[in-house]
Amino acid sequence: MFSAASGPCVVRHTLIVGTSETTAPRRRGRPPDTDSAATRTAILDGARRLFGERGYGAATNKDLAAAAGVTTGALYHYVESKLDLYVVVHADMQVQIYSQFQRAEASERTFLGKLSAVLDAAQQINVDDPSLAKFVGVVRADVRRYPEVAERLAVADAAREDFFVNLVEVGVSTGEVRRADVPAVREFVRVILVGLIEGTSDAPDRQRRAIDSIMGVLRGQLVRPVDD
Repeated sequence: MFSAASGPCVVRHTLIVGTSETTAPRRRGRPPDTDSAATRTAILDGARRLFGERGYGAATNKDLAAAAGVTTGALYHYVESKLDLYVVVHADMQVQIYSQFQRAEASERTFLGKLSAVLDAAQQINVDDPSLAKFVGVVRADVRRYPEVAERLAVADAAREDFFVNLVEVGVSTGEVRRADVPAVREFVRVILVGLIEGTSDAPDRQRRAIDSIMGVLRGQLVRPVDD
């Protein structure tokens, strides 16, 4: 569901398992240790942290390899280029985040219940691995700066949009959201998530208060309209 690339992504060896993986025949003479799951994880985690700190443009091939604890040659047994590595890291991030979002929303029946569960999951993801939120924030800037990044991630953006469309559609089916208000509610959900990532992801306690405040407003517990 959460594919990360539009167009061909030439990946020399499997980095992630699932619909986002792309494989090619192995090169002869590949160092045995580069086939290990630990090396794969190190490449993904190291690249995500470095991209999250520096962005696509400033992260060099040498530094990406160093962040993974491998040589540049070993790194590019796995991927063709820095752009391909960025796309694969993005795919892995999507799998990690949206698999947890899907489990969270499946645990509730109503739109407000599902939204609350997803926001709770987002906060827990940030506590468990802050590099995910940092990378998500950097991607938003990189797609504006680098057309090649925007092009390769276009399909992933569409898949992410589908998740939130389906979430809001639950509200329509339960009577919580009017059909005419679907576009507005969808934008509201998007703005909430962007704000939580970019405004509070570096402070888990503040992020928790923000989530509680959002749900309090939506449930009519914090703000009550009065006649003008």
